[in-house]
Amino acid sequence: MTGSILIVDDDPVQRRLVEAALTKFGHTAIVTDSGDAGLDVLDGPNAREVSVVILDLVMPGLDGIGVLKAMRERAINIPVIVQTAQGGIETVVSAMRHGAFDFVVKPASPDRLQTAISNALKVEAVEDEMKRASRRRGGGHLTFKDMITRSPAMDRVIRLGQKAAASNIPILIEGESGVGKELVARAIQGSGDRRSKPFVTVNCGAIPDNLVESILFGHEKGSFTGATDKHTGKFVEANSGTLFLDEIGDLPLDVQVKLLRAVQEGEVDPVGGRSTVKVDIRLISATHRNLLQQVKDGKFREDLFYRLNVYPIFVPPLRDRRDDIPYLVRHFMEKVAPTDPRRRLAGISAPTLAMLQAYDWPGNIRQLENAVFRASVLAEGDVLTEEEFPQIRAQVEGTVNLEAEPASATAETTAETSAQAGERVADTTGFALSDSEAPARLQPRLGTLRALDERGNVRALADVELEMIKLAIDHYNGQMSEVARRLGIGRSTLYRKLKEYGIDPEAGRIDRLAS
Repeated sequence: MTGSILIVDDDPVQRRLVEAALTKFGHTAIVTDSGDAGLDVLDGPNAREVSVVILDLVMPGLDGIGVLKAMRERAINIPVIVQTAQGGIETVVSAMRHGAFDFVVKPASPDRLQTAISNALKVEAVEDEMKRASRRRGGGHLTFKDMITRSPAMDRVIRLGQKAAASNIPILIEGESGVGKELVARAIQGSGDRRSKPFVTVNCGAIPDNLVESILFGHEKGSFTGATDKHTGKFVEANSGTLFLDEIGDLPLDVQVKLLRAVQEGEVDPVGGRSTVKVDIRLISATHRNLLQQVKDGKFREDLFYRLNVYPIFVPPLRDRRDDIPYLVRHFMEKVAPTDPRRRLAGISAPTLAMLQAYDWPGNIRQLENAVFRASVLAEGDVLTEEEFPQIRAQVEGTVNLEAEPASATAETTAETSAQAGERVADTTGFALSDSEAPARLQPRLGTLRALDERGNVRALADVELEMIKLAIDHYNGQMSEVARRLGIGRSTLYRKLKEYGIDPEAGRIDRLAS
C-alpha cells in the first residue's frame, strides 16, 4: 500500500480533476490550494504519509519553483510531478533543474498521470532499498582512490586534496552546486590522520537564520523559547574530527563574527552558556558563491574570508570534464544493479552516451546521477537508450549529432585501428556495441590527430586539444557556435580555451590562427 498523493494547485477545477483521477486508480489524495499550504503539509506531522507530490508551477504567492527550492533547502526528498499549461522547453528545464521528477502538461490524461506516479514510486522504492543496503554495508573511509574520474581537470583537485590531507589548515572548496564538494571534503578527511574521527556536515543554507547560532555552537536548556533541552552544537559534535560547513556564504553576518572566533581561538560560546567550550576540529568549508565578491558587497566578513581561504580548492563543473561522464554513468548504473540482481543492464548505447556528453549538466554530477538512476530503474530493455532520457534529449536534440561517437573517444581512435577503437568504445559504453557495429561509426576521417610525437612519445594533452580546436574551427569555417557543439563544450568554454592559448576568438578562420 502506497502513501498519499499531495496535490498542490490553486485551480479548483484542476484539483477536482486530478483528485478524481487518483481516486480512480486507488490512491488517497491530500488536496491543497497554494504553495504555502503544500509546504505546511510537507513540514507537518503527516508528511511521512506523502509518497508523491503533484505540483502546479504557476500559482499566486509561492509558485511551483519556489516550492521545489524550499523542498531542496529542507531536504524533503519526495518525488515531485510538475504540471502546467505552459509546456515550453524552458519550463521543463527550469522544473527539472530544481529537482522535479517528471513533467506533465495540462490537461494531463489520467493514464499519463498514473504512469508518472507509478514511475516515481518505482524509483523511490529502489532508492530506499539502496539506502538500506548502504546502511547494512556500514562505513568505510572514502579516499581519493575512490573518486570516479579520468579527467585532467580533476588531477589538480586530487593533488591539492592529497596535500591538504597531510595538514590541519582550514580548506575552502569552491565550485558549482552538485560538482562533488562534499565528496572532496570526505576524501580529505578519509586520507588524513582524523579518518577514524567524526565527520560532521552542516548545510548553512538550509538552516533558518534564527537557529544557525544554536545549531553550530549549541544552547543551554531554557536559553530561549522552545529550548526544552540542552543541545551540544555541531562544533562540539565534531570535536577531534572534521567539521564540513557547506554553503558557508549563506551564513548571516552576526554568526560570522562568532565563527571567526571559533576558528581563531578553537572555542565556542553556546547560546545561554556561562562559559566557553574548547574544541579541536579540522574545518573544511564549501561554497558555490564567489566569496570575494560577497566580501566586496559587504555580505561576507573580509577577516573571516581570509581565515577560511587559507587553502582553496576549486572543483570544475562537469561540462569542463566531459571525459568523466562514461565512467560516472557506468558507476551509477552499477549502484542500481544490486537492488534487482535478476535484471542487470548490459550497458548504454553509443548515441545515448554521446547525447549525455553533449549536454551541459547545469546540476553537474548530482543531476547526472539522478538522471542515470531514474533511467536505469525505468528502462524496458537491457541497454539504456535516448528514450530513457526524454528531458535531456529534448534539450540536446538539434544541437548535436546523436549518431556521432562520444567526445572522449575521438582522440583515442587516432593511434588505433578502427577495430581497436571499436573495442575501446564498446568497453566505455558497457559493451553496448558489437565489434562489427562500432568500427563503422568510428571511421577515421581526414584531419585526425597524431597521438605520438616525432620521437614516438605521447603528445601533451594541451597540444592535442589546441590542434583539435583549430581543426574544428577550420572544418566549420569559423562558425563558433557549431564548433562548440561539435566539440561537445559550451561556447563560453570554447572562448575561454582560445583565450588561454593566446588565440583571438574573433579571428575565426584557421588560416588566421596558424601563424
